[in-house]
Amino acid sequence: MDSNEVNKVLAGLLGTVFVVFSVGIVSDSLFASPKPDKPGFTIEATEPEAGAAGGGEAKAATPVADLLAAGKAEAGATVFKKCQACHSGEKGGPNKIGPDLWEIVNRPVAHHEGFAYSAGMKDFAKGGETKWTFENLNHFLTSPKGLVKGTAMGFAGLPKDEDRGNLLAYLRTLSDNPAPLPEAGAAPEATPAAAPADAKPAEGAH
Repeated sequence: MDSNEVNKVLAGLLGTVFVVFSVGIVSDSLFASPKPDKPGFTIEATEPEAGAAGGGEAKAATPVADLLAAGKAEAGATVFKKCQACHSGEKGGPNKIGPDLWEIVNRPVAHHEGFAYSAGMKDFAKGGETKWTFENLNHFLTSPKGLVKGTAMGFAGLPKDEDRGNLLAYLRTLSDNPAPLPEAGAAPEATPAAAPADAKPAEGAH
């Protein structure tokens, strides 16, 4: 290869390097993103407050009188099947894991012949809740352990108003003289005070 050919090759390489370098400079100038003097806005996500749109407010408790007005004893008999493993409902029926529930409406709390109640249930009675009114039964059926701390009743409760209304209507029929129905539309009573948290349950009692 003579000197002329070497010069041509070098000239070609230098020309290519120049073109690439020039294209890089032009591209940088066209697509450069200069840093702004002031930063842009920061978007902060906030948690919706309780009761805000979309969250909704806590549902008000349905008065027990309204539950009973809508309750159907026949449907309640089906719901009661969930209770029969632990309770009988016949007049003079036996106590099982839990006491017989004949005449349960307005029966004194923690008072049924031949049944050993838990310390939690006894403390609940001592706290002033002396009868199983429709109101007390409704609260207890919603959450047994939520109302009576230390109760040995393992049932989780009936969260649906319809189920409780039907069951209450059925429990009312377990009597020779069913208790009068409360007046529909009345405001619900306050939830009874729960028994002390340190109450110790007795074995096999409710």
